[in-house]
Amino acid sequence: MGLIDFIRSAGEKVFGTGEAAAAPTTDETVLSKRATALEEHVRGLALPVEGLKIKVAGDVAYVKGTAATQEAREKVLLAVGNVEGIARVEDRIEVAAAQPEARFYTVVKGDTLSAIAKKQYGDANQYPKIFEANKPMLRHPDKIYPGQVLRVP
Repeated sequence: MGLIDFIRSAGEKVFGTGEAAAAPTTDETVLSKRATALEEHVRGLALPVEGLKIKVAGDVAYVKGTAATQEAREKVLLAVGNVEGIARVEDRIEVAAAQPEARFYTVVKGDTLSAIAKKQYGDANQYPKIFEANKPMLRHPDKIYPGQVLRVP
């Protein structure tokens, strides 16, 4: 997959407040705290990846590990990238069984999962497919925000 772009000012607030949440920095202690926070975030979502290791440099996250499926790999990358303060994710995750990649869609103002399904599949009633493909990052089909990147299988 390589490098995936995200909107740095949009996303979950994983870094909290204080120095770890500050603007991009070169301070190794702060970057280490951000990497740890991202790793804990992914583990909290119970995404299946072995040997997860994340390094942060500025607003770029480098993600390593081994995922059993392409779907798990993509969910880990989206969980990391859809965090406020992260603008890019460098994918270094290996997949045990090769599978086709999903498409990605960046939510814009006014979007709903139904509208996205209509654009992507020609049928608004296909929105549950997109919702399921983005669990556990999405907890409710109405809770999407501009700048969020979604998997579209």
